[in-house]
Amino acid sequence: MNENQESISTWAMKTFGPAGSNLDVAKRAALEMAELIEALEADDHGLNAAEECADVVIILYRLMDRLGCDMRNEINRKMKINRKREWVTSKDGIGQYVSRHTEKGTIIPRVVGAYSEVF
Repeated sequence: MNENQESISTWAMKTFGPAGSNLDVAKRAALEMAELIEALEADDHGLNAAEECADVVIILYRLMDRLGCDMRNEINRKMKINRKREWVTSKDGIGQYVSRHTEKGTIIPRVVGAYSEVF
């Protein structure tokens, strides 16, 4: 079986029941992201990291379904925006777009709420 957003969302509903809120689902995705980070800290190229990536995507598929959005469509829409942006990159190959949150040539870390310890 090739999984997709619909099959994953159906499985999640049958397995876990309705989520309390979209925020609850997003918090679960953040916890899975923390597990991915731990897996990469242990082995930057390990197969466990690939499984953790899949867990993150599985939860995000469920969230997108709850939001009434299609993940592929949203990725395509967002990439059109990203391709038009100006980006600042760091020496380790990461970056962020130039906006009010950045200065030309400088990456400024941004932290979201309770997840500052994770990121």
